[in-house]
Amino acid sequence: MEDLIYKKIIHDLKKRIFNNEFPTMRLPDERSLTTEYDVSRSSVKRALSSMAHEGIVFKKRGSGTFINPLYLKSQSSFNYEGSNLGITDSLKSNGKKQGIKVLDFSVVPATENMKTDLFLNEGDFVYQVRRLRLLDDEPIMIETGYIPIKIVPELSKAIVEKSIFNYLEDAQGQHVTRSFMSIQVEPSNAEDQKLLGLTENEPVGVMSGIFFMDDGTPFEISNMRIHYKYMNYSTFVSVD
Repeated sequence: MEDLIYKKIIHDLKKRIFNNEFPTMRLPDERSLTTEYDVSRSSVKRALSSMAHEGIVFKKRGSGTFINPLYLKSQSSFNYEGSNLGITDSLKSNGKKQGIKVLDFSVVPATENMKTDLFLNEGDFVYQVRRLRLLDDEPIMIETGYIPIKIVPELSKAIVEKSIFNYLEDAQGQHVTRSFMSIQVEPSNAEDQKLLGLTENEPVGVMSGIFFMDDGTPFEISNMRIHYKYMNYSTFVSVD
């Protein structure tokens, strides 16, 4: 339960940071945040420590916790962080309306690679989910995902028209908390050019890998093809 609380604090603080709710670049102190969120002091401490580790904020002894200006400067509309966040929460919409267009929702037999990556058995089937992500009706990403039917047998088109990860949390109390992803850039193909509005000479960002639930169960094999102007990946390196 405490894990969920501190992650919710992080999620809300990030949203408030991008909404410019802290013009002085300084966050409220731990006591104020404890009262504001009505949580334990340890949950607030854990949230701030995690954000500091990610490079979102830094602590100045005797002065408080401040937002890292380089973190703000480096953000694009799509900011994938790889932990406990689906694409819906990774989009910094800045007032723009998010949209999902379902390109395909079907059931297919698991391939040999899928059986290995998703711990499936002979004869198992997966959902094939292909979606186009939009901001203010502008296409930014093509997603293709494969999810074992036995994990979410009730999955429907109505569900995949929204956030699948949020549905998993709200309906089943399960959380996607880890991923193993590879990130690269390659020439855009004909479908990229058609759906994302790219020219033949423009590249596409590609993120592919596996998402895992908090108990270690592989949840989804995913491939995301992202319009290059929305592709930005940042990380925080510690040298201590």
